[in-house]
Amino acid sequence: MITRSAELAPAWREALAALDEDLQRRDCAPRTRRAYAADLSHFAVWAHARACEPADVGEKLIRRYVAQLSAEGAAPATSARKLAALRALFRSLRERGHIAQNPADLVTTPRRAARLPRVLSARDAARLLDAIPASSPLELRDRAIFELAYACGLRAEEIVSLRVSDIDHDGEQLRVEGKGRKTRVVPVGEPAMAALRSYLERARGILQADPSNAAQAAFLSKNGRPLSTSDVRRRLALWTARAAAAGGRSLEGISPHALRHSFATHLLDGGADLRSIQELLGHASVSSTQIYTRVESARLRAAYARSHPRA
Repeated sequence: MITRSAELAPAWREALAALDEDLQRRDCAPRTRRAYAADLSHFAVWAHARACEPADVGEKLIRRYVAQLSAEGAAPATSARKLAALRALFRSLRERGHIAQNPADLVTTPRRAARLPRVLSARDAARLLDAIPASSPLELRDRAIFELAYACGLRAEEIVSLRVSDIDHDGEQLRVEGKGRKTRVVPVGEPAMAALRSYLERARGILQADPSNAAQAAFLSKNGRPLSTSDVRRRLALWTARAAAAGGRSLEGISPHALRHSFATHLLDGGADLRSIQELLGHASVSSTQIYTRVESARLRAAYARSHPRA
């Protein structure tokens, strides 16, 4: 899982391998491990060029690294992500007794600009979904995918990971494996459930190249393989472009995550409490869910500014 290992000095290669073992033991997703490996390999090469092995790294060196990232134009979110990876690496080394304290814990995380998520109105969400026909197998599949994304607040990774066995038709709900391999059960609305059943009954068998795959991925490509998240983004871009061409407000730039944000915002608009929304989204902390209260506040301020004569 460690990338560019040939460029790493032995001490750094061993440190990164030890962290990867820890991540595997914690059942971290392969995608997460690859991201840690890429970020930490970059730092390891940078530190080795300054004659620093893992045990030599202190708070000042990490501050220099973060400052250089910023000087090179890295976004605060990128620097924050790399710093989080460094904290994990040095925590692993401390737990193994190789260092006395974690130097990355002493470095302040770069402040990221508060950016509100893109949210569709309920009307635009319906316009997008209704623009997807239900004739061909791929159309039936896409309609089911994006109905579920909006109805259940699913991440793109959760959509492509969904298995046929995760669908409870009688209970009209899904078993979803989210971040950190945490499983949650989410209800499915009637339009989304109808689209999902149509896809399973009329299209999946046509796309399914291997009958033994029946209990595996719910959503398949035209070649019968499981979809990737890039497939989901690409297909959504196709349908948002078609919906825009049909008239009305532009839907350009809508991502699968925008459908998830819209799901949460519309629940809040409808009176759902934050704790319920937190559970439905699979957030580990309610603080992650509180961003949707800022979306609602921004929407109300905009409505006030447009409508009140003394605004």
